[in-house]
Amino acid sequence: MTLVVVVRHGLTASTGKALTGWLPGIPLDDRGRDQAAALGVRLAGVHLDAIITSPLERCQQTAALIAAARSDGAAARPDEAAALHVDERLGECHYGEWTGQPLKRLAADPLWKVVQAHPSAVRFPGKDGESMLEMQQRAVGAIRDWNAELGREACYVVCSHGDVIKAILADSLGMHLDMSQRIQVDPCSVSVIRYTPLRPFVLRMNDTGADVTGVLKRAGKNESAGPGKESESDAQVGGGPGAETA
Repeated sequence: MTLVVVVRHGLTASTGKALTGWLPGIPLDDRGRDQAAALGVRLAGVHLDAIITSPLERCQQTAALIAAARSDGAAARPDEAAALHVDERLGECHYGEWTGQPLKRLAADPLWKVVQAHPSAVRFPGKDGESMLEMQQRAVGAIRDWNAELGREACYVVCSHGDVIKAILADSLGMHLDMSQRIQVDPCSVSVIRYTPLRPFVLRMNDTGADVTGVLKRAGKNESAGPGKESESDAQVGGGPGAETA
């Protein structure tokens, strides 16, 4: 079996506010760095054969902090260091003309409802806009390729983005991509997938290692939908900020 520990990057200044996509220069903020460092400590005792990351800065920083916790001499033995690799196929969805736009503005776009209910039919507008199916296919293909390269006894980390991780989890659960919007993936959350020759098994989803207080507070909010405003039934496109800023 191959164990894949799927990690979403930590918080940035724009997480949950704008759809940054592949915009350059979006680093982790102080909260995100703290999240990633804490996650590194949580994972320090786990043998990892590799850490694979999206090329975007926020993921590379998260992956580097996970790797740093393994080589600091306190949390892990020196032989527990894991090679760090960058794979573009695990990068964010190419949102085209939606890139950089505030989420409140995008919620008024007619395409928003399609993203929510029928993401497999969505291609984001603009010459570089990607379909969500294409995004899922490249990301799942990357996982399968790394599984084959690292071997059946491997355990490794993949650091990626909210929508990408939801698509990977949907595939692992045998769900249609249209069901992926029912999955929540918070910043610096951990999901664990065990791949076998016959089928994947999802062992853990959206684990932040925190208590449920923040989740309950967020779930208790009941904001009505309106023009330019997300509905309480909407999935968080791009992944959302999690309980940290709720």
